[in-house]
Amino acid sequence: MSERYDALLIVSFGGPEKPDDVIPFLENVLRGKPVPRERMLEVAEHYYHFGGVSPINSQVRELMTSLQHELNRAAIDLPVYWGNRNWHPLLGDTLRKMSEDGVKRALAFVTSAYSSYSGCRQYRENIEQARSEVGINAPTVDKIRVFYNHPDFIAANADRIREALNRLPEAMRGSTSIAFTAHSIPRSMAVHCNYVAQLTETCRLIVDDLKLSPDRWNLVYQSRSGRPSDPWLEPDILDHIRNLKSRREASLVIAPIGFLSDHMEILFDLDEEARELCEELGVILSRAGTVGTHPQFVSMVCELIQERLGHVTERRSIGSCGPSHDVCPVDCCQYPISTGRPPATR
Repeated sequence: MSERYDALLIVSFGGPEKPDDVIPFLENVLRGKPVPRERMLEVAEHYYHFGGVSPINSQVRELMTSLQHELNRAAIDLPVYWGNRNWHPLLGDTLRKMSEDGVKRALAFVTSAYSSYSGCRQYRENIEQARSEVGINAPTVDKIRVFYNHPDFIAANADRIREALNRLPEAMRGSTSIAFTAHSIPRSMAVHCNYVAQLTETCRLIVDDLKLSPDRWNLVYQSRSGRPSDPWLEPDILDHIRNLKSRREASLVIAPIGFLSDHMEILFDLDEEARELCEELGVILSRAGTVGTHPQFVSMVCELIQERLGHVTERRSIGSCGPSHDVCPVDCCQYPISTGRPPATR
């Protein structure tokens, strides 16, 4: 689909950048959700453990810098704006600035690779809410398609896993298990989207790229929130590590393919909790990096922009699913009313 756009909007989750930001940030994340304040304060301690600073905002800045270089190389002259769901720069403020700058139509890159309520539809709702705050002069914003099966996304993730395998003792590399992790979501949410199917396809494509045998990998989940009585996607990464130990497996690579950058949930849930458990059980762990600013990932983002501008005609994907839609169907990634408010993620 060839369209005319006069700006690019990067949309992300947001995170605190100093200790005083932590509680207001979490209050934004949890507003309207039935999460006890005690649980919020528990999560706040995760941020305080790292100085009250989430790395996500700095990582978005790094991505924007790398992407600007790639856009310049491709002779794409679009100003780049940035707005967050939960912390400054907030989407409403950014869209107001875009309106003041005369932007009429923008293309949005959301820092999420998969279809789910929290990872796709909610961001579109956030954009529309911000547009309504700005009013009649708010720019139109179109979201770039999800890219879980784009060949460059697969190649960048595979490269990160190779790096993690190469950090292990050479004698272990041929037998090490790969645990692909993604953010757990309620099962009631998962049945209304293609989240699990897309994650599974991403894992399969990466394993093919790495030429690993099918018995060496598992898709597991992390960062579960919500009430303990509600069923969420499993197994949890910590339970998976215990299971590996019971099977006498000696080493593990954790590849957080459900995330694009090494933000707080990676640092705490994997680099702290999972690593501590592995050390306790005697399992040697190597954690793969996220795609971050990997050159092939940044090149992919630029290519997806070129797609919508009509500069390239091939909508690249690999595997059996084909490229995702540009315009989401009306019933895409709905959150079931019966389960209440959607959970907080990240």
